Amino acid sequence: MELSQVKAVITGGVSGLGYAVAQHLLAQGASVALFDVNAEKGAEAVATLGPKAHFFRTDVTSEEDVVANLKAAHQALGGLNAAINCAGILGAGRVLGKEAPMPLKTFAGTVMVNLVGSFNVAKGAADLMQHNAAGEDGERGVIVNTASIAAYEGQIGQAAYSASKGGVIAMTLPMAREFARIGVRVMTVAPGVFHTPMVDGMPENVYQSLCAQVPYPSRLGKPEEFAETVAFILRNRYLNGETIRVDGAVRLQPK
Repeated sequence: MELSQVKAVITGGVSGLGYAVAQHLLAQGASVALFDVNAEKGAEAVATLGPKAHFFRTDVTSEEDVVANLKAAHQALGGLNAAINCAGILGAGRVLGKEAPMPLKTFAGTVMVNLVGSFNVAKGAADLMQHNAAGEDGERGVIVNTASIAAYEGQIGQAAYSASKGGVIAMTLPMAREFARIGVRVMTVAPGVFHTPMVDGMPENVYQSLCAQVPYPSRLGKPEEFAETVAFILRNRYLNGETIRVDGAVRLQPK
């Protein structure tokens, strides 16, 4: 798929990795629709990104929200052939905390946003993509999910987060196999520790410690490196049903 032909929905698109994907795709001539719950940041994002960017306030855990806004995005973009799921929450906390065990709503809430939200957008997007005209190799669309290396070696305090991201990885292949008949590819990116707004308030010594844990290059990932990986997936039609780690060879320690 040529990037200039991409008409993409990007969840979590007003900040962090999602925003970097939007910037990168727009620079290549694509059109994007940003899905996020933060309306204020959404307005700022489209004002900065320009006329080929659109914002739809969307709760990815709401089936009604997602179905309605995917249809609206399809109309605004003049089609839909890519969906990039970047919306997510950390859901950090020990299963057996100092005060009490983790409330079930914490675990369930993390899974709802990270896993169920990704599924919700993927199935809604695929439902629209199956009606696209087939391109080369019969391709009609691409879905890219975001997992995490915590899905493989989750740390203490990441039980909820790791479970949710592990689920994203686990559904990649069966979804890709099912959507093969309609020409829609499904891929997942598992980023390591990236420099996003979540680390901006981190103490310097903690930040440097994180950087030192990455074998090479010994730094946090840049959002544009994640965006370039997504773009590579969109362009390369032979990538399907797999998860790509983008992590500088880091392997998370227990804590």
